[in-house]
Amino acid sequence: MCGIAGFFNGNEDYTEGEGRGRWEKVLHGMNRRQRHRGPDEDGVFLCSHCGLSHVRLSIIDLLTGQQPMVRKEGGYQWAIAYNGEIYNMEMLKRELEEEGEHFITESDTEVILAGYMRYGADFVKKLNGIFAFAIWDGKREKLLLFRDRAGVKPCFYMKYGKTVIFSSEIKGIFCFPGVKPAVDKEGLCEVLGLGPAKTYGKGVFKDVLEVLPGHFLECRNGNCIEHCYWKLESRVHEDSWEETVEKMQYLIEDAVKIQMLSDVPICTFLSGGVDSSLVTAVCSEELKKHGKILDTYSFDFKDNDVNFKANAFQPSQDRPWVDKVKKYTGTRHHYLECRNEELYDYLFEAVEARDLPCMADVESSMLYFCKKVAANHKVTLTGECADEIFGGYPWFHKKECFEADIFPWSMDFKPRTMLLKDEVLKELPVQEYALEAYRRTLAETPVLEGESGEEKRRREISYLNLRWFMQTLLDRMDRTSMHVGLEARVPFADHRIIEYAWNVPWHMKYHDGVVKALLRAAGKEHLPKEVLYRRKSPYPKTYDPAYEQLVRGHMRNVLEDANSPIRALVDGEKVKKFMEQPSDYARPFYGQLMAGPQLLAYLLQVNYWLAHYHIRLA
Repeated sequence: MCGIAGFFNGNEDYTEGEGRGRWEKVLHGMNRRQRHRGPDEDGVFLCSHCGLSHVRLSIIDLLTGQQPMVRKEGGYQWAIAYNGEIYNMEMLKRELEEEGEHFITESDTEVILAGYMRYGADFVKKLNGIFAFAIWDGKREKLLLFRDRAGVKPCFYMKYGKTVIFSSEIKGIFCFPGVKPAVDKEGLCEVLGLGPAKTYGKGVFKDVLEVLPGHFLECRNGNCIEHCYWKLESRVHEDSWEETVEKMQYLIEDAVKIQMLSDVPICTFLSGGVDSSLVTAVCSEELKKHGKILDTYSFDFKDNDVNFKANAFQPSQDRPWVDKVKKYTGTRHHYLECRNEELYDYLFEAVEARDLPCMADVESSMLYFCKKVAANHKVTLTGECADEIFGGYPWFHKKECFEADIFPWSMDFKPRTMLLKDEVLKELPVQEYALEAYRRTLAETPVLEGESGEEKRRREISYLNLRWFMQTLLDRMDRTSMHVGLEARVPFADHRIIEYAWNVPWHMKYHDGVVKALLRAAGKEHLPKEVLYRRKSPYPKTYDPAYEQLVRGHMRNVLEDANSPIRALVDGEKVKKFMEQPSDYARPFYGQLMAGPQLLAYLLQVNYWLAHYHIRLA
């Protein structure tokens, strides 16, 4: 896994005179800014109109997979900077060899570049994997930016005059001469009205965009044209229950097995829930065939067993279930814990990892745990995305979510506005902005002719989850893992699973009134029944009142500091009054985990973000 960045301008000659040294220095600066994504190697490519930079985390073809990779043919050159893994690489390589291609490396990078040179941009449709890559086509003098179907790997870009600048992470764009972070009213509406989510295709910072999942960007002659190469299509599902279970079982098993591809040892995250347990079970079974033992990791907070209080969103702790699964699957398990001080400190490093305010301590804890895992492993498989695909969240079946004309994971807008200054609320239409984003996504939902009522609404909620909630969690997983040099893979986000599950009717996903019944039935050969049918309990969070006191204390310090940028947005008296009230852990304002303490932590992240990035409000 890696980090990519670069720039393109068809009217510039970056190699003319002393310019080469200057622009190579810019490329190396981009690499330094994203070194965390690839601490093993780095490289740059520069030609007349284009520069590519690359930092590498070595996982496949450890000896000959250096990038950017260049190929020459007919007096022209093509170059690629690539971040990701192509799981069907061997099959594609054999097909290209049968067509007469010759390879000098064992890397999937060369397969992508050779495939593009032979078949053009349509070759991306053959790829099964997670990826974001840039290709310089010297013959046609154009730059192309590609992103995987589910949006697992990031790719941001900006048009700066006639120059296109791109990067795996937003911070890389700000390494280009003259580009400074700025946020306008739309960006503030993103942060205050949608955060920690953001609109797909946008980068929140002024003029920063992202390549959409399943799309590629073609840049030539000063223009950028967006192309869609993959999208969901709604069709009538004709398979029986038994056939559906059988197909889903195959797809899940195959997705997990092919994503075990690695030249270094892999591990899995194990919470004891059905999603991570199923991924762990399949991985463990495969490794045992080769006489190997799978390493697994679980996460919790110090003294959570003392402070934990069950509620509708968090019905049980993970530890007892982790014990059951690790015993059943025979893994070598590692229990990791996070203390309050670490949880708080990592709030701000998490902002640097995401380049945006994020999921508060839910994200800072993940960053901390990923750092611990990265000390021993470079690759992990997780159970992310199963809830979005198989209907695991409460808002898939709750009556109030069906009737709400807003994002179902963020229905109560009061927490987002109650602490803002009155003049800010007059200036920033945060609620209207969020509602418009919601309705725009509803209008995009692939409809099935004749579908109405509950099924139509459920399809809308599914689409909202795939486009918004899942993307937020994928962003969290990528930035927290790659920030510490760990590659996190998400087998459930295999596009074949997403495509097939999209058209499975709700009565099968919710078979016999069981949440995620299809997923559970597909995993019956790998896990004991008690684990398969454990009630959903989301990612753990701390219930220690000492952590909340720590957050409140720092918020008071921020409000008393005249230089705190958040003071321009929030009403200090409103915030103080809010902190005097007891916290309601059972009523999240975003998702299932972000309640009162997380709202304060999020505002602390907003303050840090504005200050750390020296953001100019445009």
